[in-house]
Amino acid sequence: MKVLVTGSSGHLGEALVRTLRDLEHEVVALDIRESPFTSQIGSISDRSCVRHCMKGVDVVFHAATLHKPHVATHGRQDFIDTNVTGTLNLLEEAVAVGVKSFICTSTTSVFGDALVPPVGAPAAWVTEEVVPMPKNIYGVTKEAAENLCQLFHRNQHLPCIVLRTSRFFPEEDDDKAVRAAYADENAKANEYLYRRVDIEDVVSAHLLAARHAASLGFRRYIISATTPFSRDDLLELRRDAPGVVRRHVPEYDAEYARRGWTMASGIDRVYVNKRARDELGWRPHYDFRFVVERLTAGHDFRSPLARLIGSKGYHAETFLEGPYPVE
Repeated sequence: MKVLVTGSSGHLGEALVRTLRDLEHEVVALDIRESPFTSQIGSISDRSCVRHCMKGVDVVFHAATLHKPHVATHGRQDFIDTNVTGTLNLLEEAVAVGVKSFICTSTTSVFGDALVPPVGAPAAWVTEEVVPMPKNIYGVTKEAAENLCQLFHRNQHLPCIVLRTSRFFPEEDDDKAVRAAYADENAKANEYLYRRVDIEDVVSAHLLAARHAASLGFRRYIISATTPFSRDDLLELRRDAPGVVRRHVPEYDAEYARRGWTMASGIDRVYVNKRARDELGWRPHYDFRFVVERLTAGHDFRSPLARLIGSKGYHAETFLEGPYPVE
C-alpha cells in the first residue's frame, strides 16, 4: 500500500512514518523541513507539490498543520494557507487519484470556549456532539479543515475520518501557573485522567481509521486516553478532583505521596473516547491507571514510541519564559 504522510518531520508525522515503514508500506513523507523521516521537501499549500506527492497514493494521513504554539509567532493568513488551503489542496488531489482513505488529524482545541463551564457548574463531558466554539485562529482553521473533509465526503464520496486528538506533546505546559504548581511529569500524569493521550495510541487510532474509512464514510472521533470518570462524577470533579480520583484509582494516593506530587484540586472537562472505541475498535493502552502502575514499578509511563521520538519543540528559537510565547 502506498501512503502519503504530511507533516512527516513533526511529532505525529514521525511516529506515523516509523510505524508505516515497520509495516513495510511504501511511504511518501512530505514536510517543509528536512528529517530522516521526510522524503519530499515541500509545502501542502503548494498545489503542484501536493499533486506530485499524491501519485499512486492509496491512503493519506494528513498531520501537517500550524499548531497553537504558532499563534503568537505566525499571522492569521499563515494559518489559512497551511491549515485550510493546504487541506483543500490535499483533498482535491486525493479525489483526482482515487485515494481510498483520507485521515485528517484535528484537535480537541476546536471545542475552545465550550470546554470551560461557568463557575459552580459541573465539569464538561466532552463528546463529539459538543458544538465547537474556537477561541483562536488555530481552532477556527482546524474546524474549517474538518468541514472541508465532510464536504468532500458528501459531494465527492471521499472516505474521510477526522481524529480530534487531545494533548500528546512532550514539551512543558504553556501555562505559567501550571509550571509553577506541578513538576512536568506530575502535570502530564494528571492529564491522563481527562485530556492527554500517548502517541502510540494516537498512531493506532490513525491506522484503524484508515482501515475502516471506506465503510464509515465520514466520522469525527475524539482520541484521548480512556477516562475512569462517568457523568455522575462531573459535579464533584469540579470541586474535589482528588476525592473522585481516589474513589476510582485509589492506588494513586500512595504513589503521589511518595513522589511529593499533587492531584489537581478541580478538573473542568473530560474528553470521552467511547465513539472511537465502539466504531473503530480502538483500544488505547495508556490511561491513568496504567500510568500509576508504571510509576509504582519505577518505570517511565511513556510508550516506547514516545520515548524514541522525544521532544521536538515548535520553534527554531528559544524564549525567555515557557516553551513558546502565548498570544
